[in-house]
Amino acid sequence: MRRREFISLLGGAAASWPLAARAQQVSVPVIGFLGPGSAQSDAYRVTAFRQGLSEAGLVDGQSFRIEYRWADSHYDRLPALATELVQRQVAVIATSGTPAALAAKAATKTIPIVFETAADPVKIGLVASLNRPGGNVTGVTQASEEVAPKRLELLHELLPKAGVLALLVNPTAPALAEPQKREVLSAAQALGIDLHVLNASTEQDFDRIFAKLTELRAGGLVIGGDAFFTSHAKQLAALTVQHAVPAIYQWREFAAAGGLMSYGSNVTETHRLVGIYAGRILKGGKPADLPVQQAAKVEMFINLKTARALGITIPLPLSGRADEIFE
Repeated sequence: MRRREFISLLGGAAASWPLAARAQQVSVPVIGFLGPGSAQSDAYRVTAFRQGLSEAGLVDGQSFRIEYRWADSHYDRLPALATELVQRQVAVIATSGTPAALAAKAATKTIPIVFETAADPVKIGLVASLNRPGGNVTGVTQASEEVAPKRLELLHELLPKAGVLALLVNPTAPALAEPQKREVLSAAQALGIDLHVLNASTEQDFDRIFAKLTELRAGGLVIGGDAFFTSHAKQLAALTVQHAVPAIYQWREFAAAGGLMSYGSNVTETHRLVGIYAGRILKGGKPADLPVQQAAKVEMFINLKTARALGITIPLPLSGRADEIFE
């Protein structure tokens, strides 16, 4: 071989190295993450999800890459976003919240799906059973339907003289809203409470809701578990204080942002478990063989500063049961 031909061949091989590296990078499995909120509002959930992937032994950029799709609290966008991930041919779809889980399941029967939901996954048709999910779907469920009446009971314990209370739900997520309405209304009847159900699905609804609470002379508000309300936890907490409405919500973020109380599952933990399951699937696991995990632990948070601002004294037996108190 002539020297000039050898140099030419060597130069061509060197030029091909970046192309080979790019091809190798493209071959890294892609995880699709479908969320109902935004990257900003759900950053802590994503952090927990990525922690789970790390615990499963995966390294970002080497073992996987993540593509995110956010609905920005517009649940009607979720089906199209799920379809985008299917067309992208991602290796697995991880979903946050019930509406996202249902949208992903409707979009594909082949790509593995790992969900996080506050609803009963069997009742809403995500899986055939908790122990044997079947098909391409598994995930993590938290105690929401069961805990929703307990939030009413806690508010009643704190405000025993309040005969009128309200429940706020998001009607655009009926798989969550309807069971919560049913359970909380039943609990209210048993406690002799006049409970009014109010609906909100956009920020523009909030002013109307709090005007209605004033009109009803409601002594307190139970906020139903929903990703839309979680993404607006700070705004809702501020409004409850501004309008002097004692309120309880599901997750810690509400009490931390100035809401009176929170009681429910640890959403950070559930998303960590979703990450672990997604990692196991990337390593060859099958959703049908992975039982749905149930987050059994519930936590209570109380904001004493807000209680003082509302003129409420927290009984020692109640504060003593709190996992964390904000002062």
